Amino acid sequence: MLLSAGLGSRLRPLTDIWPKCLMPIRSRPLLEYWLSMLSKNNVQNVLVNTHYLSKYVNKFLTQDKFKNWVDITYEKELLGTAGTVRKNKDLYKNNTLLLIHADNWVCCNFTNFLNFHHEKRDKNTLITMMTFTCDNPAACGIVELDKKGIVINFHEKVEKPPGNLANAAIYLIEPQVVEWIANNPDVNDFSTEVLPYFLGQISTWENKEVHRDIGTIEELKKAQIDNCDLPIWTEKNTWQQSFNKNIIQELVK
Repeated sequence: MLLSAGLGSRLRPLTDIWPKCLMPIRSRPLLEYWLSMLSKNNVQNVLVNTHYLSKYVNKFLTQDKFKNWVDITYEKELLGTAGTVRKNKDLYKNNTLLLIHADNWVCCNFTNFLNFHHEKRDKNTLITMMTFTCDNPAACGIVELDKKGIVINFHEKVEKPPGNLANAAIYLIEPQVVEWIANNPDVNDFSTEVLPYFLGQISTWENKEVHRDIGTIEELKKAQIDNCDLPIWTEKNTWQQSFNKNIIQELVK
């Protein structure tokens, strides 16, 4: 599941005219990088939630290359991250759920992340959280780990947190967690309500390559020069040709 419905308030005025999840990085939309990474790893049955400026996201996702494996779930009112999981729980019943905050810019060996969860994580854990080293720990959600790499505490944007290893907001989740969310309808936020409940049952895998919160224009511009692979699909299609002429391309340079 790719969470792509956010308003992108910190990216205004760019997000006044274009959704954050489709912001260009080296001329290609952010969401395409995510879908390319999933396709390369044979991840099927992808669900993308939409809300703000959804007509643009819908037009992107209805391209032929996404047919039969990418679906859209529209939220007239934002449900919260856990609310979105609960709404669509039957689509991935009894399967491991990959939950991604798709407004982050990430380059890593995603295959290793998937393999870690299925083959190497502590078997007493139900979630694998991707982490990264944060340059400004006071501005990040810092995680505290035990000797096994299991989360034992969270420090959300506090001064002088104990370390600089941060939550990357990318998770592999076992069905028991989805069932708990489904049975607790008052729980709406994954980070602040679900994760604390499962403290001690969350393994971690560190991304040592690129992780950026492109929530600011400054960080979005830095992403343009990160050395990451382009999406696997050709640029020679109608949607991309139109996107190349979009004013947003010039605004992020």
